[in-house]
Amino acid sequence: NSFILCACLSETPVMVDKITEQPTGSPARAYRTHAGRLIGPSSAGAAKRRDGSPPSLNAVCVRWFRRTLLHWYDRHRRDLPWRGSGDPYHVLVSEAMLQQTQVGTVIGYFSRFIEALATVAALAAAEEKQVLRLWQGLGYYRRARHLHAAAKMIIHDFDGRVPDSRQQLLELPGVGRYSAGAIASIAFGKAESAVDGNVARVLARFALIDEPIDDPAVRRLLWSLADQLVSRMRPGDFNQALMELGALVCTPASPNCPLCPLRTSCRAAATGRPGQLPIRVPRRAPVEVTHHVVAVHHNDRYLFEQRPDNGLWPSMWQLPTAEHDAAKKSNAWLADRLGLRIGRRRQIDTFTHQTTHRTITFVLWQAAVTADRLHRGVGTWRCLDAIDDLPLANPQRRAVKLLRSRS
Repeated sequence: NSFILCACLSETPVMVDKITEQPTGSPARAYRTHAGRLIGPSSAGAAKRRDGSPPSLNAVCVRWFRRTLLHWYDRHRRDLPWRGSGDPYHVLVSEAMLQQTQVGTVIGYFSRFIEALATVAALAAAEEKQVLRLWQGLGYYRRARHLHAAAKMIIHDFDGRVPDSRQQLLELPGVGRYSAGAIASIAFGKAESAVDGNVARVLARFALIDEPIDDPAVRRLLWSLADQLVSRMRPGDFNQALMELGALVCTPASPNCPLCPLRTSCRAAATGRPGQLPIRVPRRAPVEVTHHVVAVHHNDRYLFEQRPDNGLWPSMWQLPTAEHDAAKKSNAWLADRLGLRIGRRRQIDTFTHQTTHRTITFVLWQAAVTADRLHRGVGTWRCLDAIDDLPLANPQRRAVKLLRSRS
């Protein structure tokens, strides 16, 4: 009464006795068993061949992996507005929004975006200000500008249809290897893999990869594993299932292993190490910088200007903000850059904002423009209750809120 349970990273099927759970006729390398499933080579180095090339996964184990994961997904998948619509445009928008952003945050933004710009043609024809306004608060605004540019390219170069191949998708602005695979598989049923942070974490734990997943060689290994595992029949559901498992069960902190459908063959679970994986190269500490926001007003109207189309918060709008030493002489800075003369500055408040690489302290000042030197052609002058059309990044929205509270 024996049957085959295969180690995912073993090229040779291993016979396991149902009762003793001991391998019979196994390869020379050591194997471990856990909850009736064969775990595979106990050493972390088994995740790749001795020559450094990716392993070939055992076909029986791959079928088990796909079937088990998709069965779990069919029962536990979240009802998300971009799932099940069958519209490639919806997938394109959702994938742009989901980059570096949690699903719960994206849901509301996605619904509002699609309501305002229902088709790729509508997005392509929209003004950049409207696109950024719909994106306001979601962060990483370069994604919005890339999505806008991609829509224009789809209209002009792809006859208004989202391309269905990975190669053509990679031609779109802002679409990288992950996004191309996700869109091709979810929107068009192409058997393409998609490795994001959630997928990398699941695979690193399942295969017990104890090398930094930021390392290029390890990234290649993860993509190789994903390429071999992706379902040929349901590739979109499979990729979303891996992402869903990482988001709901195999979480970064305190993974809920008892609820994981893959736990019986997960090496990290077998060795008690899921919380220690994946390993990442330590990031540099954020740089501490100071930005001075000068709320320049004339009577009840404040000056707003548009940021450059590169750097932080590209093309968003703001109260005049000095990000360098010029802030120490902000009166002269405003005069030189904007042609404005202001009266005495008054400090309103300070607050901090965290980005990936910076800890920014914002110092908010308020100052009136000398009436006889008002330059009406600089930026746009608005009352604080009439700026709904201006896309503002979160720190500038907070500055406006502070001004309103003191008016």
